[in-house]
Amino acid sequence: MTEPAGQRIAALVVTFNRLAQLHVTVDRLLAEPIDHVVVVDNASSDGTAAYLASLVDPRVVVIRLTGNRGGAGGFEAGLRQATERFDPDWTLVMDDDARPEPGAVARFRADNHQGWDAVAGAVYTGGGAICDMNRPSVNPFWHAGAFLRTLLGGGRMGFHIGDAAYGAVGTAEIDAASFVGLFLSRAAIAGGGYPDGRLFIYGDDVLYTLGLRRAGLRLGFAPELRFEHDFKTFAARARAFRPLWKTYYHHRNLLFVYHAAAGLLFWPALLFILPKWLFKARHYGADWRAYYRLLGFALWDAARGRLDRSLAEVKTASGEGLSLAQS
Repeated sequence: MTEPAGQRIAALVVTFNRLAQLHVTVDRLLAEPIDHVVVVDNASSDGTAAYLASLVDPRVVVIRLTGNRGGAGGFEAGLRQATERFDPDWTLVMDDDARPEPGAVARFRADNHQGWDAVAGAVYTGGGAICDMNRPSVNPFWHAGAFLRTLLGGGRMGFHIGDAAYGAVGTAEIDAASFVGLFLSRAAIAGGGYPDGRLFIYGDDVLYTLGLRRAGLRLGFAPELRFEHDFKTFAARARAFRPLWKTYYHHRNLLFVYHAAAGLLFWPALLFILPKWLFKARHYGADWRAYYRLLGFALWDAARGRLDRSLAEVKTASGEGLSLAQS
């Protein structure tokens, strides 16, 4: 079990070509009682390096990678270096377009999290709505009630934390959480290791937190710890990935997540999942052929456990140029 919250908290931010968002996030973090702010720059080309070099606060530590390793590669590199250099009691992770609401880190310091190895905060959109993409969840294959709710038509809300939990008091046990507003204890990193940076983007956080649970570590959802996520990945209403190339990583890595969660039940579950994915082509309009091409790559690579398909090849398959930035 983890020790009570100590005096050293490091925040880890991974960024790529979102300078305006990074400004807001770094300012918000430096206003909190945080000992170190580690920023991993995925070789940004938008002035991020110059901005980070201009910061005079000694708490800021910059790790500039030689190439874009995606969110997964950035979190792996950042967690390794933050742990080796500072050995913090807790490491708080987030994307460059996410940040704690004022007072959230101070609240974490004041609360007693003894007995928890990782703690996930409640994530909201910039408009104040619950951020669906960052809802914590339980593994339906480990919990009969969640499995039945999902099987009987509950969809993703059969196993994700419901709205009522965001207004509850106290910390509730969960099995998976995102890398937005997640506090990882020293014990969590020692017991669970580091995220798999080869995943590039998407799913690395769920796979990692499921791994923590399989290792016997305790993961909790603390609704009083509020975070904001100003994301723009999905097109309005259609729930389509833009840029389109991201759909490859989403579906490939989600298959890894389903396999880790379901075990031997993965293959029967795939019979329900695959038709839904095929039907999603309607959201992509004239790009439906490219969507199917990317989905085919995702299925083939996941079946072989392949994690080395290049970003250039994925973008070429999508019909989008290499100038498109990871957003």
